[in-house]
Amino acid sequence: MKAFHLPVVALLDNVRSMYNVGAFFRAADGVGLEKLCLCGITAHPHLGLRIKKAIAKTALGAEETVPWEHDWDAVRVVEGLRRGGFEIAAIETRLDAIDLYEWPPKFPVCVMFGHEVDGLRPELMAMADAHVRIPMLGRKKSLNVATAGGVVLYEILRKYRAR
Repeated sequence: MKAFHLPVVALLDNVRSMYNVGAFFRAADGVGLEKLCLCGITAHPHLGLRIKKAIAKTALGAEETVPWEHDWDAVRVVEGLRRGGFEIAAIETRLDAIDLYEWPPKFPVCVMFGHEVDGLRPELMAMADAHVRIPMLGRKKSLNVATAGGVVLYEILRKYRAR
């Protein structure tokens, strides 16, 4: 049986926590993500045994099943995805961003997630076709990046399946 592939790429730029990276691998496997693009200082499984173990602790083997690539230059990766016909969406907390549940993604789509504290760099924000936010109705204004990734990826899967 052929594996399902959701026409979505998730780009992580400068995500510091190896556990967050592992959680992204797990969610990516769950939705049948096309690929993870790990950029900048984002850890990846080929960096060494200590890092591989830290990622594997939360990925639980998904780091072996999900296609991924690493590139130091996220801008170059986004330019390549755009040439490949991908819509580019920045997942951010900006109030002027469209609500995730109102956003109509255009497939294939790349969703970009940034640094846990600083978010996406301005140059990546400027490249986005859409700025998307997860509605936050409580006192806190953001989610952990890996939690946000799971929410976004599963909502995109729901929308893709509803087409």
